[in-house]
Parts: sequence; structure tokens; C-alpha cells
Amino acid sequence: MLTIVIIAVIVIAAVAVLVVGRGRIRDGGGRGLKHRFGPEYDHAVADHDGDTKAAERELGERVKQHGSLTEQPLSPATRAQYTAQWAGVQEQFVDSPHKAVTEAEALLAHLAKDRGFPGEQFEEQFAALSVHHAAQVHGYRSMHTAARGQSGTEEMREAMVEARSLFEALVTEQRADPDQDTPRTPDDRGHAPWALNRRHAKGSST
Repeated sequence: MLTIVIIAVIVIAAVAVLVVGRGRIRDGGGRGLKHRFGPEYDHAVADHDGDTKAAERELGERVKQHGSLTEQPLSPATRAQYTAQWAGVQEQFVDSPHKAVTEAEALLAHLAKDRGFPGEQFEEQFAALSVHHAAQVHGYRSMHTAARGQSGTEEMREAMVEARSLFEALVTEQRADPDQDTPRTPDDRGHAPWALNRRHAKGSST
């Protein structure tokens, strides 16, 4: 009888250790994803109505599919061309915000494709970019929404400013940093490009 009790105690203890161990592994994975994706982690959780496990499965799948992607270099001439095109789009914003945002989204998508990110569908490209540039992708999502006429002028301006950080990361071949969890300022000097300053925006809604 005593032997049976001892065996039962050992089995229960082993099960408890296994459950706790799995919980720690799961929590560690969640912390790793949250650190890697930063605000994008919270956005994924919100998209899944607060279901953390479902969000982590999605983010883990993004890493599995796109984590090994190698960003392709740009030639100096191509880099200069993209920079000039982006500056031109910014200047258009004053007179035609929606057109500027639409062209900026297309330009950013083309640039990302040139750097080696899949470019056939926005969702797939965004997922790949979020793995390597998690701190900068929020503006790209906002720009995608704005380009479809679902935002006011001020929201479009903010999307352009936010998206510029991703543009700069790609066009300057900045090394992707998965540990970075806070977005940069629009131009790393604490101010937005002149064409998108509030005083230049014509109105606050379309």
C-alpha cells in the first residue's frame, strides 16, 4: 500500500513539473515575440480579439515563413532615384493628399519588393516586413488604409510621416533590428518633412 502511495506521489509530481515547464516555455516564447514585434504584437492580439495564443501563432508563423529572408542591396543610382521620387510625392501632398498617399504606398511597395520582400499581395509583404522592420511597419498599414479613401487629411499626413521611417530603413539599407521595439522619429532628427508639417495641410478631413 505504501509503495502505491509513493508511486502516485511521484507521478503527480512529475506531471506538475511537466505542466510548469511547458508553461514557462510558452511564456518565454510569448515574451520573445512581444519583444521582437513590439507594437505589432499588441496589434495582432487586438486583431484576434484578445486571444494571445492565436496572435502568437500568427506571429510565429510570420517568423517561420519570412525570418530567413535576406534583404537585397540597392545600387547607388537606384537608391538616389527612390529618394528623389519620395521627395516628389511628399511635395504633392500639399495640393493632393490622397494622390500623394496612393503614390507613396505604391512606391514603398516597389521599394520593398526590390529589397527582396514578396510584393504580390499587401498582406504577405506586410507580414514579411513586420518580421524584419517591426518598429516601422505601422505607417505602411496606415498608408494602405488611407490610400483606399478611408482616412481624413490629417490621418493621411500622419500615415505619410510614419511610413517615412520604413522608407528610410529600406532605402538606406539600414540593418534590420528585431530587438528594436520603438519607432524612430520621422527623420531621426525629431521633425517631419517640410511638405507634411501641420501648417501645410489643407484642412483636417477629405
